Amino acid sequence: MKRQLNKVMALAGAAILTFSLAGCSSSANETTAATTAAAADTEAAAADTTAEAGSEEASEEAAPADLSGSITMAGSTSMEKLANALSEVFMEKYPNVSMQAEFTGSSAGIEALLAGQADIGNVSRELKAEELEKGVVSNVVAIDGIAVIKDNANAVADLTKQQLTDIYTGTITNWSELGGADAPIAVIGRDAASGTRGAFEEIVGVEDACQYSSEYSSTGDVIGNVASNPNAIGYASLSAVEGKATVKALTVGGVACTEAAVLDGSYEIQRPFVLVTKQGVTLSAAAQAFFDFATSAAASDLIKNAGAVPVAK
Repeated sequence: MKRQLNKVMALAGAAILTFSLAGCSSSANETTAATTAAAADTEAAAADTTAEAGSEEASEEAAPADLSGSITMAGSTSMEKLANALSEVFMEKYPNVSMQAEFTGSSAGIEALLAGQADIGNVSRELKAEELEKGVVSNVVAIDGIAVIKDNANAVADLTKQQLTDIYTGTITNWSELGGADAPIAVIGRDAASGTRGAFEEIVGVEDACQYSSEYSSTGDVIGNVASNPNAIGYASLSAVEGKATVKALTVGGVACTEAAVLDGSYEIQRPFVLVTKQGVTLSAAAQAFFDFATSAAASDLIKNAGAVPVAK
């Protein structure tokens, strides 16, 4: 409206000037012609500006500011902190979008995806061959370190990867064999549906050979039970352990589980955080927008704050 008013004023001014010069000499007529031409230029410029403004308004209308719909995610409990952080920021930007997430394990997330019960799955391990054959598509968003944890009262501070293998296969059963107290090792782990367990066992080389004292269905349960038992050992995502005063992460081969050590590869026990989709299935506009955001560099700071290392540059 403001640009249209400027256009009218410019035309009116040109018209007044033309009338005021109508009775003058031929040189004045030349001035009138020039002024009229200038007025025409002003009108054209005003029209161009109005057109550009209309184009900008159309572009804004085309942007998904009014994006709406619902998105369902399911999967890894280790990715809960990351998934919630991404979801919160996304819904702040798009308040008409609702997101629901269930954190029941990586394998459960894949099952929900394949059954059409989830738009996107959260998986904290590499995909298995049979999952890829079923059309599950891997999209790595971050790298996560798996911290090996103990109770604060335990004096053992460092273990080698081979010692971890021996502990989890039952070859080493007492802390005294590792320089600690004369006490049996309580080997705590996740249940079979856990992506954390799958990644840990694969990295340490103990798949199908672990001798667990107790198995739990969530990361929180593992941390809580290790914290309450001075003879326990367990594993959990770095993002879940950071800031916890109740447990302490062991160094592995002399290397602490930190973001920097995960990034440079010096900390060996690490795995991918993956958003999985189903091949041949088109995501809704809302789900696609969330997926694009989560896998872009725009999400890097959120991923870092959640304790993982982003892969997008």
